[in-house]
Amino acid sequence: MAKSSTRIHSRYTLEALGLLGKLIRLARIEKQMTVQDVADRAGISRGLLQRIEKGDPKCEIGAAFEAAAILGVTLFESDTDGLVVHSKRANGMLALLPKTVHTGAVVANDDF
Repeated sequence: MAKSSTRIHSRYTLEALGLLGKLIRLARIEKQMTVQDVADRAGISRGLLQRIEKGDPKCEIGAAFEAAAILGVTLFESDTDGLVVHSKRANGMLALLPKTVHTGAVVANDDF
């Protein structure tokens, strides 16, 4: 019998997901859109959008971002150009760092 593993999420993660869900729901209601309207535009199920609005940590991040974008909920920058600038800056910084991270080598203490 396979063991069931439950992922534990930090309080910060759960609070952030809850906030994102509330912001999405608030924007949807302010725009007078139904759950089904937004779900159809995002290409997701009504149930998935409801779970996103409740802050369910098991929802796909792409679906949550798409719902937020459709409703005008700003996550990072208010426009695509701003995202591109930040993305290019991150790419430049990543290019200067090693491709992989290795833990430090274990040094044998042979001084007996």
